[in-house]
Amino acid sequence: MINTPTLSNRLHHLVLMTCLVLFAATGCADDKPAPKSTLPVPRTVEYSWMSVEQWHQKFAEDVEVARAGNVDLLFVGDSITQGWTPALWQKYFAPYNAANFGVGGDQTGNVLWRLQNGEIDKLNPKVVVLMVGINNFGLNNEGPDEVFQGVNAVVDTLREAFPKAKILVNGIFPYQETAQSPMRAPIIEANKLIKTLDDGKQVFFRDYGHLMLQDDGSISPDIMPDFLHPAEPGYQIWAEAMMPTLREWLEEDRPQ
Repeated sequence: MINTPTLSNRLHHLVLMTCLVLFAATGCADDKPAPKSTLPVPRTVEYSWMSVEQWHQKFAEDVEVARAGNVDLLFVGDSITQGWTPALWQKYFAPYNAANFGVGGDQTGNVLWRLQNGEIDKLNPKVVVLMVGINNFGLNNEGPDEVFQGVNAVVDTLREAFPKAKILVNGIFPYQETAQSPMRAPIIEANKLIKTLDDGKQVFFRDYGHLMLQDDGSISPDIMPDFLHPAEPGYQIWAEAMMPTLREWLEEDRPQ
């Protein structure tokens, strides 16, 4: 006597075959959707300190810089990158044909969109300085792993766009006043993950955040008035910390 497959068995077989086909086509039918932090998106949120129109204007200005080329040192990131004072920028970075592609309020998805749509193929920097991730916490309510995946996506984009450049990935600066503040631990965890991107060849991780702290782990308002964005003394500390590395990379091919 031949057993006829039950409807349940036939359905199970159909589902199994469908999964195998999907696996062959996409790699795995159970893949989780990409986190929001890795999805390129333009700014859509209006802020009192920057409208969407202003964001697109800033992006357009960066596109013009990219089209002009002649950039050896490229800064990429959010408001912490954007906020360099003119005096410090001229002192430390302008001599190296520097460009600042920092935009206030950007999370990793916004940076990805700007990189993918900003004609950066016209650039050939020797060094890229990246600082991004804090707005994924503060504006997107993302956790350390999501922030890491977003930073990883930005680094991958930079590596592909500038295969000859050295990329200095900054650890996310500490945020909020005291060492016990709730945002301190998630940032430390994210930085531990971001550190794994350092391959010692093209991508180099540096965490200068501890230089912004007092002995008890708190942040002085003289360094960060809002306990997030550096004031000029904070930027001075950051510049002095980066410059030995940047100078070595930028001057290694210069004639003696």
